[in-house]
Amino acid sequence: MTLMTANRSCAPSRFSLLRVLTSAHGTWRQRQTLRALDADALKDIGISKSEAQAEAKRPLWDAPETWRC
Repeated sequence: MTLMTANRSCAPSRFSLLRVLTSAHGTWRQRQTLRALDADALKDIGISKSEAQAEAKRPLWDAPETWRC
């Protein structure tokens, strides 16, 4: 029996460990990039420096479900 989901990219696969590691690395990379943005770039996306720092400090497993697929 195969688990069907609305988003096929999230379907279980034989390479699920690789998918988890790739996702975790992507989350880490995005948060480090966010941390490095200057005040003008942060203003463009509508967040403050303190909000960016708080997001960058979150653990890898604490990411929105949509980021994990």
